[in-house]
Amino acid sequence: MLTTALAMDPWTVATFMGAALLLYLTPGPDMMFTLASGAAGGPRAGLAAATGICFGVLTHVLLAAAGLAALVAASPATLDVIRYVGAAYLAWLAVQTWRHASAPDTRKGRASTRAAFTRGYVTNILNPKVGLFVLAFLPQFADPAIGPVWHQIILLGLLLFAGGLITDGAYGIFAGLMAAQVRARGALMQRMAALVFGGLAARLVLD
Repeated sequence: MLTTALAMDPWTVATFMGAALLLYLTPGPDMMFTLASGAAGGPRAGLAAATGICFGVLTHVLLAAAGLAALVAASPATLDVIRYVGAAYLAWLAVQTWRHASAPDTRKGRASTRAAFTRGYVTNILNPKVGLFVLAFLPQFADPAIGPVWHQIILLGLLLFAGGLITDGAYGIFAGLMAAQVRARGALMQRMAALVFGGLAARLVLD
């Protein structure tokens, strides 16, 4: 794989990262989820959620490299099942977050980085649009003439992972720091996060 990495055209890689940067800066479900997690649980939770999301993207990349994503994409019924399970999970998160909004002590939420990571990972994995995006986007920057395409997909996916970790992580930390300034209104921040999770669930179903 190192040979393939060295053979990849730097201009192609730069173009790929430029396109990825535009995606990072475009508001979407991942950004909203990260911001909501940071607002509800603090900077560590925001960063953990972003990390989970990025590992979810990396899993989609590995599935695309293995060819499994193409098989799933060929079955609309499978995509619908994944989509509705993902929406149900987000709806459950919304309910749980709303129920805990009245908790007087928010330190547990800030410390629960493992839970934030898991939530970020699961919501990303259960979003079939991410898999379809990876399957459609990454191969455009692969050249069979320089090495195995699956090598290049994994390498590009690692770059996508790194860039997403930096940008989404920054969003999550920023939201957490801003929320810390208004921690006296912790219940409000929790309810806002619950509304975001609920909106993401509705969007996943309606789209």
